[in-house]
Amino acid sequence: MVLRLNIDCNACYRKLRRILLNMKDLESHLIEKRQNRLTVCGRFVPQDVAIKIRKKMNRRVEILDIEFSSDNENENDDNNNDHLESRPFLHTA
Repeated sequence: MVLRLNIDCNACYRKLRRILLNMKDLESHLIEKRQNRLTVCGRFVPQDVAIKIRKKMNRRVEILDIEFSSDNENENDDNNNDHLESRPFLHTA
């Protein structure tokens, strides 16, 4: 999933990074500071992640793109993560 949010300074970047590292549903993330973009990957509900980031950062968050992974790629992951079955796997664009 690709999000757009305003990352003005290094403090905003560090705060966003700390928030993302504490979110257990995310497997990986990529922060593009110059483009004001954030790409996240993992099993989560996209709206929930955007709302959490908006509340903690106190900034407007816009969802640009959501890409769902096919079930064939994640066959092994489904066996290990039975408690996450209801959440779709999202990967980077």
